[in-house]
Amino acid sequence: MTTTTRTYGGRPVQDRRVDRRRQFLDAGLTVFGESGYRNSSITSVCRAAGLARAQFYELFDNREDLLLAVYDLIQADAREAVLTAAAAAPGDATARATAAVTAFAESVGSDPRRAAISFVEVIGVSDRVEQHRIEQRAIWMQFFEAELRNACGPDFAPPGGYATAATGFIGALMALVHRWSTTDPRPPLADLTAVLTRFLISLIT
Repeated sequence: MTTTTRTYGGRPVQDRRVDRRRQFLDAGLTVFGESGYRNSSITSVCRAAGLARAQFYELFDNREDLLLAVYDLIQADAREAVLTAAAAAPGDATARATAAVTAFAESVGSDPRRAAISFVEVIGVSDRVEQHRIEQRAIWMQFFEAELRNACGPDFAPPGGYATAATGFIGALMALVHRWSTTDPRPPLADLTAVLTRFLISLIT
C-alpha cells in the first residue's frame, strides 16, 4: 500500500502548514511583545504574518491560543539555551551555574519582546492563561530539580528540599531577569549573573 503526500505549489501541504505556524508565532512575538496583547487583534497578527484570517483559524482557535503558543516557545527556547550553555561550560559548578543563568537571561531578557510576553503580557489575561503560566513555572521547577540531580547526584537534596529551593531560585531568576530587561540603561549582565550564580551555588554547597 502506498501513501500519497499532498502537495501544493510543489511542497507538501504539511510542510506549508508548519511554515505558516512559524510565521504566526513570529508575528505573535512581534505584535504581543511590541504592542501588547491587550492592544492586539487577530487582524494585526495576520497583517504582521502576511497571512489570511482563514489561515490563522486553521491553526489556532483564538488569539489566546497564539499567546500561549508564543509563551511556550519562549520558555522552551530558554530551557534549550540553558542546557546547551551548561553542557559547553567547564566542569566546575560555578562556571556551569554562570553559563546557565547567563543563557537564560540572554534568551528571555535580551529581546524586549520575549521579556514582555514572559513577564507582563501573560499576566491577568484569563484564568486559563494564569493556570498555564503556573504550569510552566512547575515545568521550570522540574527542570531545576533534574539538572541539580544530574550535577550533584540522584541522592542530593538542597537545603529545605527541592520544592522550597526551586521556588526560591526560579522566583528570583524570573524577577531579576525581568528587572534587568526593563532597566534603562541596563546594568552589566555580569552583575546580574553574579547574584544569581551565588544564589544557585549556595544551594548546592
